[in-house]
Amino acid sequence: MTNALHAPEGLDTSRPSPARIYDYMLGGHSYFDIDEVAAKRIIRAVPEIRDTAWANRGYHQRTATWIARQGVRQFIDIGSGLPTVGNTHEVVKNVHPDARVIYVDNDPMVEVHSRAMIESDSTVRVLCADLRDPEAILDSDDVRELIDPREPTGILMTAVLMFVSDASDPFALVARYVQAMAPGSYLSLTHLTDDNKPPAAVEAFRAVFDTATERMHFRSRAQVGRFFEGLDMVPPYEGGEPGIAFAGVWGAEDVELADSLGSRWLYCGVAKSA
Repeated sequence: MTNALHAPEGLDTSRPSPARIYDYMLGGHSYFDIDEVAAKRIIRAVPEIRDTAWANRGYHQRTATWIARQGVRQFIDIGSGLPTVGNTHEVVKNVHPDARVIYVDNDPMVEVHSRAMIESDSTVRVLCADLRDPEAILDSDDVRELIDPREPTGILMTAVLMFVSDASDPFALVARYVQAMAPGSYLSLTHLTDDNKPPAAVEAFRAVFDTATERMHFRSRAQVGRFFEGLDMVPPYEGGEPGIAFAGVWGAEDVELADSLGSRWLYCGVAKSA
């Protein structure tokens, strides 16, 4: 029996998807049995993975809020995933009630579930598109209508670039999005890493996605740093040096407490364009 409601007609339910696996990890309800099976395989390989998911979610909310507090009023959330508590438009509108947000994901279920959530809000849009096709996103009616090219934009890529292979040149893709935005825009992202992780756990984790809708690609600290080339990195916490950090500690009030085993699966960073 499926836990996913309002599944779009023709959706491939024979393979798990990253968005639905993540929803399961966060305790959501928008997933199928096959996604639950995949998620449980990951949990067996990496018992702290639920902590990883929550560290990722907390990072996303903290950075979106922080960017909004820098005066940014428009956001593109690429790889947004299924809606849950504390979505991007909810947290940034706590800072700017008139903030504008575009959610982008290539899982059609995200579009269906998100539209039901925001149908009464004209300042929020949902676009079913793939980050590997930047023109389809940047030239879309939603972006043209909601994103003012004269104003800085918050580009959020939380836990999505790990599903882009080197063959698709994720570094050039990120640069394309940043270059399309006005000076003073911000880039925020997280990325899974296998740095200092048990090889058997890494391989078991990665193998779950061999039969999923997207393949998994781990990257090192140095590789994650390449996404921010030419940008001004922001310190991850008070007293910290600008640069890459673990997801749990970015914006944390108590860095030592936030530095959990689960959060160390995720590198993160926030940077501003000149």
